[in-house]
Amino acid sequence: MSPTATVRAAVPGSRRPPAAGGGGPAGAADRLRRALRRAAPALLGYLAVRLCGLLVLARWAHVKGHGVWPTLATSWDSGWYLGIADHGYVDALGTRPNDNNLAFFPLYPVLVKAVAALTPGSRASVGLLLAVGFSFVAAWGVFAVGDRLYGLRVGVLLTVLWGVLPVAMVQWMGYTESMFTALAAWSLYAVLTGRWLWAGSLAALAGLTRPTGIALAAAVSLAALPACRGRRPGGRRAALVGALIAPTGWLAYVAWVGARVGRVDGYFAVQKLWRNQWDGGASTLRYLRQYLVYMTKPQLFLVVVSVVLIVSVGLYVLCVAERQPLALLVFTGVLLLVVLGSGGVYFPRARFLMPGFPLLMPLARSLARARRTAVVAGVLAMATLSSAWLGAYMLLVWKGPP
Repeated sequence: MSPTATVRAAVPGSRRPPAAGGGGPAGAADRLRRALRRAAPALLGYLAVRLCGLLVLARWAHVKGHGVWPTLATSWDSGWYLGIADHGYVDALGTRPNDNNLAFFPLYPVLVKAVAALTPGSRASVGLLLAVGFSFVAAWGVFAVGDRLYGLRVGVLLTVLWGVLPVAMVQWMGYTESMFTALAAWSLYAVLTGRWLWAGSLAALAGLTRPTGIALAAAVSLAALPACRGRRPGGRRAALVGALIAPTGWLAYVAWVGARVGRVDGYFAVQKLWRNQWDGGASTLRYLRQYLVYMTKPQLFLVVVSVVLIVSVGLYVLCVAERQPLALLVFTGVLLLVVLGSGGVYFPRARFLMPGFPLLMPLARSLARARRTAVVAGVLAMATLSSAWLGAYMLLVWKGPP
């Protein structure tokens, strides 16, 4: 079944129009309940695989004498976000490398600060709970996109596969990947359903969450162009407004950083201090040769990152061959372009690609076509155990950030 033929429903997973008289709050609540019931197998599957990862981490942390909560809530980038929530941003560029918090986008720390002001928990606890909560919103959005295009079975498998990525442990850390994936998934779903104002607004929020928000903005804006030439005046206006809104979050933060440090290219100067200059992929190729060809005993985590990058490119080729909708192809294509083309640090790149869940669609569809349930169960079981072990290794053995 082609994506074009299936992009018709108004509720995630729905194949029928809403019943007459279903408008208003009561009708909306009923549609939400039905959508949640349809997504329940995917959300329960996601919960199961992530709990497996948490249990492995807890056991390994106990053996090594580490605490699970500080590892998840306050380590590495989590500390940067908490610092922004506590003290705000610096007001100068400076010269020290890897020391300017303007490289971190504002929506997550602002939300942490706001929620912590209304609740008794610490900001670190709030940040972790928000990340976990957003991971389920993201999982639901991932399911909604997969179900929308290829049906319930693919949607469930796509969600579980997203939950067993090699670095999926980050989804339950005080990081922004879960929040960004939630915004990206629902923005793409809004594109598929023709809700252009929602698509643009969510893309704008994503642009305030991570640098790769520009990939989602490009996806929404380009996908809206055909609708801008449609026959319905209202639809044309909505598509145009959505296309214009989509990049505003990213552009606003980049402009604000420039004004704060007193130079037009201020944001890019900050990224340069973090060694995140664009080099067209030369550094990526150099690292791949180093870790997969020249080094006799490369560190395991760097090998995993390298394999993820190579597999992601291969999966994107399959996505193009499957003729995924334009919005999905643009989002994952620009995401890959940004991550692979950066000359910055190498080891977080598997994490940077985590929001690119449409790349998993060919795998989900292949598993959905498998005739033997035992084969599907075996593949998912191996992926779950591998993800759990790698997640614990990433946080307790690997010496750098995830």
